[in-house]
Amino acid sequence: MDVAGVLSMLVRRSATLAVAESLTGGLIGAAFTSVSGSSKAFRGGVISYATDLKRELLGVPEELLRREGAVHPEVAAAMAAGVARLCGATYGLAVTGVAGPEPQDGKPVGTVHVAVCGPGGQIWARELRLNGSRERIRVETVDEAVDLLAGVLKTNIGEHSG
Repeated sequence: MDVAGVLSMLVRRSATLAVAESLTGGLIGAAFTSVSGSSKAFRGGVISYATDLKRELLGVPEELLRREGAVHPEVAAAMAAGVARLCGATYGLAVTGVAGPEPQDGKPVGTVHVAVCGPGGQIWARELRLNGSRERIRVETVDEAVDLLAGVLKTNIGEHSG
C-alpha cells in the first residue's frame, strides 16, 4: 500500500500520525506530506539523526542507548512512542538503522529497525536486513516503514481512536 492509502485509512478513523526518523533523514515525512490533504492525518515528526536527540527529544532511555547503541528494536519502539507523545498523534512510526557506508554500534550496514506505536502504547516492530547502496537502503526503509504501518492499520480496522 502506498502513503496515500495509509493516509486515507488514518483519515477514515480520525487518527493521526507522527514520524521519528534517523537514517532516512526526513524521507518518510516527505513521502507523507507529498500527498495532497495529508494535513488531515499527518502531525509532523522529528529527525533524530544524532543519538543524543533520540534521548533528549524522544525520551529514549539513556541506559538503553548506552547498553545497546542507537540501532536496536527497543530504541525504535521508544522513538515511536516518544514521537507519538511529543506530537500528540494516535500513531508513531520510527526508524533507526545503518545506511552505511560504515557499520555503527557494531551493527552491519543494512541493519534497520522499524516500529509503530499505536493507541494504548501497543508496539509493532520489524527488523530488516537490507542490501545495496546507502540510498537504496534509505528508500527501502521508507517502503518497509509505510508497509508496516499499513499492516497495523489493516489489522486494527475496527479500532476507532483519535
